[in-house]
Amino acid sequence: MPAPATLGVHESVGDVFPTAVFRDELADSGPSVRVVGTEAVGDCDALVTFAYDDQFLDAGLDWIHSIQAGVDRFPFDELREREIALTNSTGIHGDVVGETTMGVLLAFARRLHVHRSNQEQGEWRQPEWDEAFALRRESVCVVGLGTLGQGVATRAAALGMDVTGVKRTPTPVDGVDDVYPPAELHDAIADARFVVLAVPLTDDTEGMISDAEFETMRDDAYLVNVARGPVVDEDALVDAVESESIAGAGLDVFETEPLPEDSPLWDRENVIVTPHAAAFTDEYYERVATIVRENVRRLAAGESLTNRVV
Repeated sequence: MPAPATLGVHESVGDVFPTAVFRDELADSGPSVRVVGTEAVGDCDALVTFAYDDQFLDAGLDWIHSIQAGVDRFPFDELREREIALTNSTGIHGDVVGETTMGVLLAFARRLHVHRSNQEQGEWRQPEWDEAFALRRESVCVVGLGTLGQGVATRAAALGMDVTGVKRTPTPVDGVDDVYPPAELHDAIADARFVVLAVPLTDDTEGMISDAEFETMRDDAYLVNVARGPVVDEDALVDAVESESIAGAGLDVFETEPLPEDSPLWDRENVIVTPHAAAFTDEYYERVATIVRENVRRLAAGESLTNRVV
């Protein structure tokens, strides 16, 4: 595959960071870089995008780069048939997603979300004597120990938590005391105060957390999802938090996004909702640009693409 002469920045990138800022960051990368709508994608050799559109398949592209790590919206088979390479932005979010996750854990432990809600109502209300707790004596199970999961595990260990994890290949991971295979998911989550989901969305992970898993979790446990919404059966989750079979949930991703206004998850004090923003940082565009720039260099040198999915 030759290095692209023209690199398009799809207008959907603007949903995450300014397209012009990103274009300018890549201005000296080699190819001509332009911001394009879907109708103009055919004028480009390669495309950096947030959204996917079927028109990309017949636009004559050699390469598509997703600014996200998740690429479940892209049709792998069709891309292979048309010999369109697909790369993603995995590997750049471990620190910020780890920090977001620890913020959620700290909010639940120190009751910060409740205090914020009370502030909005002008209420001075201290927690009951046994509501707040310290993370240093609690346990967390991180399901998925890739870049995101390791970012969570490292920070949890630094706060003195007992860290276990679930990984397809249960080899040792720094900061993780015990690693379980997916077949032993229930054993892994049964004793954890926090269960953090950091897996990609695949056929194997879709719906992996449902009624049976919530029944397995402790009644004082919290579920935190920074993976993908469909990894959790949302109806089962609503039942679990409303029946208080678990203590609560911190959710950055949902089956339907944006989260519908009539979702019961909005109104639960024991649920923290964030708008699929765990990875957001002012450095986001620079991190994505680093991967794109490296792949332009690799193509020019006749080398294989990094972060290649298809």
